[in-house]
Amino acid sequence: MIEIKDISKSFEGRVILDGISAVMDTGKCNLIIGASGSGKTVLTKCMVGLFKPETGLISYDGNDMVTMDKKERKNLRQKIGMLFQGSALFDSMTVEENVLFPLHMFTNLTLAEKKKRAAEVLERVNLQEAHKRYPAEISGGMKKRVGIARAIVLNPQYLFCDEPNSGLDPQTSLVIDKLIKEITVEFNITTIVVTHDMNSVMEIGDHIVYLHQGRKQWEGTNKDIIFSKDELLNNFIFASEFLHDAKQLRMMEAEGKTGR
Repeated sequence: MIEIKDISKSFEGRVILDGISAVMDTGKCNLIIGASGSGKTVLTKCMVGLFKPETGLISYDGNDMVTMDKKERKNLRQKIGMLFQGSALFDSMTVEENVLFPLHMFTNLTLAEKKKRAAEVLERVNLQEAHKRYPAEISGGMKKRVGIARAIVLNPQYLFCDEPNSGLDPQTSLVIDKLIKEITVEFNITTIVVTHDMNSVMEIGDHIVYLHQGRKQWEGTNKDIIFSKDELLNNFIFASEFLHDAKQLRMMEAEGKTGR
């Protein structure tokens, strides 16, 4: 579990985060959504220790990151997996070498043990035949799956995913969403997903925090969104006519009025 309480952050006198509090539960996909400039990126950078908030606490299972010393923070970061927006793979390394990289950095395992672990996570993301291929030789969806494999190779307790579906077609996005959800439940990880993908919100949004101009405007589940009366949230989520109609249909289905 990650708890953030009264987090505030400013740059050059401009308030970016204004007293944000939330609890990110273990074993759930916790989504942070909002328009560009709403504070999503700054909040997640505070949560992983890249920025220090001016006020508030960031508690990882009861341990406040803000007050940790350098050694404690380093130990915590080894429990955090990161899936970057662009996958951030090393082009000169094979798929296997990319996944091995964190094991070389942070463990004292033998090479055989490292390769066994890399093979396990690559099989988990259905890439067991891609070990010797290079990033330029695989699709965008496969790159994301390599990124997921690398993010979980150290058995993290916490997983941060930055726009995991960026640049992917809708069908591949569904595959990535499903994989993130399965891994979260299977390994009981506290997963935080920053996304603009409304399909992800509806499919895997166990817990959603909506930011608007640096403040927490709304909080709830993907089921709660359907019945939300928050005008700002509705304008953001259901901006397109298609999504607006989808909301109306889901509300009718929930109320048993579709005749199905």
